[in-house]
Amino acid sequence: MNKGTELSLLSLILPEGILEYFDIVGFDKKPIKHVLYENRLTIYLEEKKQIPSKYKDCKYKASGFMEPRIIEDYPVRDNLLSLNLKRRRWDVLLDEKWIKVSREWDEFIAQGTRISKEFAAFLKEIDG
Repeated sequence: MNKGTELSLLSLILPEGILEYFDIVGFDKKPIKHVLYENRLTIYLEEKKQIPSKYKDCKYKASGFMEPRIIEDYPVRDNLLSLNLKRRRWDVLLDEKWIKVSREWDEFIAQGTRISKEFAAFLKEIDG
């Protein structure tokens, strides 16, 4: 299977648009004790080295990574699915001062939660 086919397949199970900003750097599958699921599948994603668009016209430099955040997403087969997101931090020169910025991720994560927006909408709908 070629890389394009693999990414197309993965884009079907990951939150929409996430592969535009993140690269998959690994995964693991570990057994868990759960009523419905046998394993936890964790996909490790690392933010691409692309400055958020609202800062692209500023002077900037990459400043490492933030601590990874674990986001819960739709289960896949007999696996709970977790996304381990590692976001970049940037130093940006704004109004003659260097500030630290990072990409907003509210397009992927439901506000006030640690679950994907799509999964939160699904849960809200079945809850009625």
